[in-house]
Amino acid sequence: MIQMDYVSTRGGVEAIKASEAIRLGIAGDGGLFTPQEIPQYSPQELQVLFRYNYHDLATQILSRFLSDYDSSDLQKMVRAAYFYPDKFDDPEVTPIRILSGKRYLLDLWHGPTCAFKDLALQLLPHLMTKASQLVNDHNEIVILVATSGDTGKAALEGFKNVPGTQIVVFFPEQGVSEIQRLQMVTQEGNNTHVVSVHGNFDDAQSGVKQIFGDQGLAEKLSQNNLAFSSANSINWGRLAPQIVYYFYGYSLLCRKGAIQTGDKVNIAVPTGNFGNILAAYIAKRMGLPVHKLICASNANNVLTDFIKSGCYDRNRKFYTTISPSMDILISSNLERLLYYFSEGESQWVKDWMNQLKVSGCYQVNGLTAEKIKQQFYGGYASEAQTIAQIRKVYQEDQAIIDPHTAVGIEVYDQYRKESGDLTPVLIASTASPFKFNSSVLGALGEQVTGVNEFLLLEKLEKKAGFKIPASLAELAGKAVRHREVCQKEEMGAVVEKILGIK
Repeated sequence: MIQMDYVSTRGGVEAIKASEAIRLGIAGDGGLFTPQEIPQYSPQELQVLFRYNYHDLATQILSRFLSDYDSSDLQKMVRAAYFYPDKFDDPEVTPIRILSGKRYLLDLWHGPTCAFKDLALQLLPHLMTKASQLVNDHNEIVILVATSGDTGKAALEGFKNVPGTQIVVFFPEQGVSEIQRLQMVTQEGNNTHVVSVHGNFDDAQSGVKQIFGDQGLAEKLSQNNLAFSSANSINWGRLAPQIVYYFYGYSLLCRKGAIQTGDKVNIAVPTGNFGNILAAYIAKRMGLPVHKLICASNANNVLTDFIKSGCYDRNRKFYTTISPSMDILISSNLERLLYYFSEGESQWVKDWMNQLKVSGCYQVNGLTAEKIKQQFYGGYASEAQTIAQIRKVYQEDQAIIDPHTAVGIEVYDQYRKESGDLTPVLIASTASPFKFNSSVLGALGEQVTGVNEFLLLEKLEKKAGFKIPASLAELAGKAVRHREVCQKEEMGAVVEKILGIK
């Protein structure tokens, strides 16, 4: 196995092993760790890969990136993370639903918290604890998370009661659905801490990054045998597992006869922080036959404008939408893409990120902008279009989808109409509709105002024709355990208080 080392997108640290990158979460220069090269699969190797079940496929792909992990250890971790039926309620892990017009939904929400984040965050605790062993670090790990809704619960569930860890999750007080909020504030576990922040997701994410960069706080932690790490997709251990399901989704299309091995597909992804679609791009770089990557945004369409113009400008109105996991104006994972497209010119990336920090915007050079346009299509869906798409898919395909998936379908339909490209498309369905029952039922014309959240779940169950996920049904009887609220400027102090350090 070839040794895979990791470098910072900003070029300020020495190359390190995968276990060190996962353990640290973020590079000391503020950049993101990324592999020195993207491994490649030949068409012949892909044919073999496409015969594997999800567990074996994940083990094979991850072993290429995590070369200092023993492959038998990886296999055990993967099987524990994606175990059916205890962890995931479908034996295929990420099954496919067929819509009309060569559109295929890759359902990524069959894990314990009903969102695509489970595919990474059920595995990350295993990778993290093994990383500590490999780097001989005996500090207790403090996981810091900023969430726009789904990452928080998935991380809390993944790290719940994991020995040698504490997890602190910050979420925007008014920026998540009621079910998402309930999932977090009722979280059990003797090492879990949840705090709501007055502000939006970008405020929470910026606060977490500031805490990571606080050298004084890092020294205090060290004196108390503690060390920070991240479960957000800035951590490579979060991103790598997401590459797997695009390979698996393609293999399922082959098995269903929708395509032949080697045929190209398009991939459409509703995204805010750019991690999920970046995983699809990496899969393409590895050899997966992909034609176009469709980047779908909601009204917070900073990525749409960037893909079209090469100018990233977060100086705009922030919208709170019915697809809250995408209510983001600072897309952290875009930094990795810029590194790849600038041919490793880390100084360019560093300059762009500094401009973003100082002025809230940056303009990439013409060559980089053109490369991005060739690979990606950017579009966005308004609230009205999202609602209309939920209704349309239900009427035409008898399928229930959540608002984020609706954004993905709407933007793909825009792309197809604009380009005339009829290549089969794999659309990432990122969350269970039950997590957004009020928005979904409202879109379908049902009365939702003033109706109890759990009565809405029952109503959607009848409409959908499949059962309420057990983890959501159980919320009705759970007590609220986390009530802490803070200003964004107080996040560092809250972490110190939680950890009991001075």
